[in-house]
Amino acid sequence: KSFRDEALVPAHAVIDPDLLMTCPRAVIAANGMDALTQLLESYLSLKANPVTDALSIRGLEMVREALPEWYEKEGEAREAQERMACAALLSGITLAQCGLGSVHGLASPLGAFYPIPHGVVCGTLVAAATEANIRVLRAREPDNPALNKYAQAARILCGRGFKHPEDAWAALVDLLEDWTRRMALPPLSRYGLDGAGIDKVVAHSRGSSMKTNPIELRDDEIAAILRARL
Repeated sequence: KSFRDEALVPAHAVIDPDLLMTCPRAVIAANGMDALTQLLESYLSLKANPVTDALSIRGLEMVREALPEWYEKEGEAREAQERMACAALLSGITLAQCGLGSVHGLASPLGAFYPIPHGVVCGTLVAAATEANIRVLRAREPDNPALNKYAQAARILCGRGFKHPEDAWAALVDLLEDWTRRMALPPLSRYGLDGAGIDKVVAHSRGSSMKTNPIELRDDEIAAILRARL
């Protein structure tokens, strides 16, 4: 369970990219991919609206411009750090307004049952979860507007257009898989998850985040996301 109360809301939030100068690559990868996941999931959320969409889109643009550079150059990438700080801020605003999706639905039980950092969960699962959502949407709800949003996310993150939506969806998954590899996001098995533990995680994944996923996933479909990153 997460802790939520009005008393926890800060009076001011200071977004200072100078605090990011000494982040090691593992922290850059985990937290950068978490910000990306929050932007993507809030953009695809069932509660998304035109205002949150505008913020999510700008945040995704910043991630495209900044995250790979920051990961490669670390403390030398000052402008990239500033962009990622802004992108993370936008992701917090959008998730607070419209919720998230299947990745964060799984992050809660995984973090409860295993010693796995939240950002690592998100970074290691976002490609597999995106592939699953697109595949299930195409099979069960081919006219769902979420598919158009996934194509738009592909154009933003890949920085180019696509003639066919199928090409956009494939490119989005490919890019997320490539970033997962390049940033060395570890598999879930490194933190103790194995095949025997998957059913327990799935059973505890039906929280608020899963409820705003663009399509309802069956238990076997959620389990397949986890197996893809064991």
